Amino acid sequence: MKLRTLVIGLAAATFSLAAFAQQPIVIKFSHVVANDTPKGKGADFFKQKAEELTKGKVKIEVYANSTLYKDKEEMEALQLGAVQMLAPSLAKFAPLGVKEFEVFDLPYMFDNYDQLHKVTNGDIGKSLLKKLEAKGILGLSYWDNGLKVMSANKPLKEPADFRGLKMRIQSSNVLDAQMRSLGALPQKMAFSEVYQALQTGVVDGTENPPSNLYTQKMHEVQKFVTLSDHGYLGYAVIVNKKFWEGLPGDVRKQLEDAMEQATRYANQIAKVENDQALDAVKKSGKSEIITLTADQKKAWKKSMVKVHEQMADRIGKDLIQSIYKETGFDPAKL
Repeated sequence: MKLRTLVIGLAAATFSLAAFAQQPIVIKFSHVVANDTPKGKGADFFKQKAEELTKGKVKIEVYANSTLYKDKEEMEALQLGAVQMLAPSLAKFAPLGVKEFEVFDLPYMFDNYDQLHKVTNGDIGKSLLKKLEAKGILGLSYWDNGLKVMSANKPLKEPADFRGLKMRIQSSNVLDAQMRSLGALPQKMAFSEVYQALQTGVVDGTENPPSNLYTQKMHEVQKFVTLSDHGYLGYAVIVNKKFWEGLPGDVRKQLEDAMEQATRYANQIAKVENDQALDAVKKSGKSEIITLTADQKKAWKKSMVKVHEQMADRIGKDLIQSIYKETGFDPAKL
């Protein structure tokens, strides 16, 4: 009788373990923007491909619009393992002590996506991601949002037009210096707080790729949008290092394949999404679109590119020079 009871108990335990083993691995993927932005769509695409390739072994839970963690909290949550995957803007790594990523915040560093991708897809981009490992983070990929425009409640055509304006920026010393180079007063603020700050006049204007401007309805509380293309906003898709390296090898490979496909998708749609968002802003009639003349854009560049030299000691002069070499940019020719 005792033996029979023991056998039944072992069988039940085995069944219980087998049932547990069949439970999917849950990956919480948190980000701060809307679902219908390039990053939002990329995250949803990754979820689809990851669950498909792993045949249900992995379940991706996507939390958009800061519904799980505010953008100020999400990095700590990743390091603690409370969330497994993020796609923060590249400026978010400086507070961790990896200031080199602020090179992507430098104004007029890249004139187009081809120049950008030479860096993000090449050795420079890979070496930067490696610097995150000491922080318990693995960098999987770079995702584009796009080139930024300026918005305000007054027309911004010349650098002098910025004088005295309170301009919202991400928490970045480089973006702080960028706005000061124009005579503006930079205001560091969480992304989720920007619309209300613009609406109530706490800040006068901000910078964003058109997709963020439109999906967050900032154009409804900004009278003018200047097509400056002065800076780049991009993200690094990152994971908790301990969690990722603890995954079964076959599952990790399938997730890497899903991420590769999602990266191609997200980066292919980035410019399209921004063009469509800008068109929607125009059609709304709520913001007047300003296109800079060649002389005006040159004046913007001359005013802002001096930030490269100002930030060289912080970011790394050799890193900046290596990107100049990769893209063919020469500030002395401005």
